Amino acid sequence: MNPRTPHAPTSVRRRVTVLAAALSALSLTGCGVLGATGGADAGPESRSYDITVGLLLPDTDTARFEKFDYPLIKQRVSSLTDQQGRVVYANAGGSRTRQSEQFRQLVADRVDVILVNAVDSAAIAPDVRRAKEADIPVIAYDRLAEGPIDAYVSHDNELVGQVQGRALVNALGDDAEKSKVVMMNGAPADPNTALFKKGALGELDGKVDIARSYDTEKWLPEVAAENMRKAIDEVGAGNVAAVYSANDGMAGAVIETLQDAGVTDLPPVTGQDADLAAVRRVVAGTQYMTVYKPFLQEATGAAEMAVAKVQDRSIQFDALARDRVDSSTREDIPAMLVPVTALTRENVEDTVVGDGVYSVREICTKPYAAACAEIGLTP
Repeated sequence: MNPRTPHAPTSVRRRVTVLAAALSALSLTGCGVLGATGGADAGPESRSYDITVGLLLPDTDTARFEKFDYPLIKQRVSSLTDQQGRVVYANAGGSRTRQSEQFRQLVADRVDVILVNAVDSAAIAPDVRRAKEADIPVIAYDRLAEGPIDAYVSHDNELVGQVQGRALVNALGDDAEKSKVVMMNGAPADPNTALFKKGALGELDGKVDIARSYDTEKWLPEVAAENMRKAIDEVGAGNVAAVYSANDGMAGAVIETLQDAGVTDLPPVTGQDADLAAVRRVVAGTQYMTVYKPFLQEATGAAEMAVAKVQDRSIQFDALARDRVDSSTREDIPAMLVPVTALTRENVEDTVVGDGVYSVREICTKPYAAACAEIGLTP
């Protein structure tokens, strides 16, 4: 099975550990370095606070984008610029054509920097080049865009797949090698998909029986549901021992499809993003795990990098972007890669509750109260 897609990044080379980079970035902001007035980067021209950050997010199906990413980026840009900086936001609703139109509008409006989470990493490249010609820096956010981007902020996406694959192998235990696993991968146009898949296959290959594998156009849950129905028809509902689902939206569709097929003893199903619905499913035991990617570190890191780039603070920018990645169109891209955590029933309180992403009251609504009490999660 080929773990790469035509638009996948060629490699990720780590110069320092992700954790060290994240801690360095947080310590910089915690000490107020980006707002400091001294040092080599602190000339009057580099302290302009009246800046405009363009933010383009890909869809509304992924709950975190509008619930967390946009508000966090907006808040951090404002705090870094003495409330003078602003964020111009647009969501593509899953349409690469619409995102291209939104991107061109930001270039026409002469924003100072663009943060883009691409619907299609290859299709966005001409717009990135257009921004470059207009001398507008572009930072790829969450997904690695092609073209002459200036930087990349995301998580260690191969590690995400490794965490998911390892969780399934552990869940299957001694029966893993003879267990039939269905893989529900992400969108082929998303370069992260190849990395998730590569990481997962590194854990699953030779350890389980991969019965079926599907790519999911635009990450759509309805596409995942249709593919799961195919897998059930071909493999048999009772023979599916586990499902690798690349994200939470698809995991929900997979679980509903299994239940509709009469499966009462659900197999382990993975996810990613720690959506509220997924966290509740994990608490209830219908979803085995999800990958929690700290939104705060990624979103605030992107905002800090954008402001540093506009204000020409090269020292601070370099301190934030300590990793390096390659795309199919550019090598050695400065990057910030944030670590991830496997979220299970055992660590809900230590992860999303402890970080203030969700309150216990939000998670433990009436249908989940008994399950919450079982794991000691009470308001």
